[in-house]
Amino acid sequence: MSTKSRFRQRQTVPSWVREGTRIRDPLSGRTGIVQFIGEFEDPKSRVVMQDAVFARPEGGGVEWVVEDPSSLERG
Repeated sequence: MSTKSRFRQRQTVPSWVREGTRIRDPLSGRTGIVQFIGEFEDPKSRVVMQDAVFARPEGGGVEWVVEDPSSLERG
């Protein structure tokens, strides 16, 4: 088994999504504020996602990585 990371193609992030933007993630059913957009390596699969979107519920809470940024809606 290789320890080298497997890269996934760059994810499509809508042009209106930026850090600080309020979003709705229809796949998870969550609404939150974008905290960061950048590279993320999934610790379980070792897949590296380019342009991963990290969001946190407005007012605080547990951050999550959006599964499919192209599906995001304005929150």
